[in-house]
Amino acid sequence: MYSIGKKAIIASNNKINSKSKNKVLNQYIKLIKKNKNLIIKKNNEDVKLAIKRKLKSNLIDRLTINQKKINNICNAIKNVIKLQDPTDVTLKKWKRPNKLLIKKISIPLGVVGVIFESRPNVTSDVSCLCFKSGNAVILRGGSEALNSNKILVFLFRKALKQNKIDPNYVQLIEKRERNYVNFMLSGMFKYIDVIIPRGGKGLVKKVQKLSKVPTIGHLEGICHTYIDKDADLKMAIKVVHNAKLRNTSICGATETILIHKKILKKFCNPILNKLAINNCKIIGDKYLKKYYTGKIFLATEKDWSTEYLSAIVSVRCVNNLESAIGHINKYGTMHTDSIITKNKNSANKFLKSVKSSIAIHNSSTQFADGGEFGFGGEVGISTNKIPPRGPVGLEQLVSYKYEVLGQGQIRK
Repeated sequence: MYSIGKKAIIASNNKINSKSKNKVLNQYIKLIKKNKNLIIKKNNEDVKLAIKRKLKSNLIDRLTINQKKINNICNAIKNVIKLQDPTDVTLKKWKRPNKLLIKKISIPLGVVGVIFESRPNVTSDVSCLCFKSGNAVILRGGSEALNSNKILVFLFRKALKQNKIDPNYVQLIEKRERNYVNFMLSGMFKYIDVIIPRGGKGLVKKVQKLSKVPTIGHLEGICHTYIDKDADLKMAIKVVHNAKLRNTSICGATETILIHKKILKKFCNPILNKLAINNCKIIGDKYLKKYYTGKIFLATEKDWSTEYLSAIVSVRCVNNLESAIGHINKYGTMHTDSIITKNKNSANKFLKSVKSSIAIHNSSTQFADGGEFGFGGEVGISTNKIPPRGPVGLEQLVSYKYEVLGQGQIRK
């Protein structure tokens, strides 16, 4: 593990220009396409083991690589290639009265450690984003995807070697034992500059507890969609359905729907029936029970702070916009929250007042994604109050330094 850390630092000290970075990424696409059958074969080994271990079906779906997913991986790399290199950019410059010129310049973070579960496409996404932003990356994927991760990392390292660049820009911890994760978090603080967990609540809690280096990430995605008294019904039906059911297992899925009391009678049945006919379980408060004609389970206090990650949603009636904002700031996790309304003043107050890292007007919470933001992908979502916040993509994987240029000035 120390050897991996030392190699990562040496690699990160090599400054690679933008043209060379893009050449590596283009070569990586070619190698993935050329070796697609081998990738699928290695992935099949993981899937068979996952079935044998009786992993949940949604985890097996996320684990599986097919031709469509290979195309998606290649398209994601192409998007990263199109983006401007975020390193060595003059973010700001100014001259002082004593003629000192001060520049604020973007720089890589250094060595990024990423711990993730299930999805092999994360291996490719993270490797590309870290490399283009000038960072070396140490990957520790889930044991269930080891064979898939190994082949994807092998091909990236091959692309680096073919372009005469240190392959240790990208390294994978190939051990299945969990104590390697513990050591990565607590024993490699001299080598790793930041840790990014990408996975379930258990993984993130473990990282937050054990990590001796700064972490970027979120614990839970308890996301809300608030339907205001001035909402358009057709829009609300469409957006809520997408926000909850497009993909129930992602952190940007809506877990709680808040409905203004003035429209509860008119809006609750068409909105919730659309969810119910798609096998979504409705958990609501006592006010909702008065008006909703479908099957409903009575909500408890615990439901307002539950991330279901499945076809279950909690629904609450609120007195006004301020009550909705108060509920979100009390029970939410500063992830992603949305308001549906035609009233621009209400929308503006909501966007400015919720503590969310992503606040949305008239759209689905499922847009909480680096690719959808035009970031070329993401290494994760951050709900930290200090930057970066929201989707962590290419531009969020850099820090900055100050360069001060003088002509012999001395301080009085």
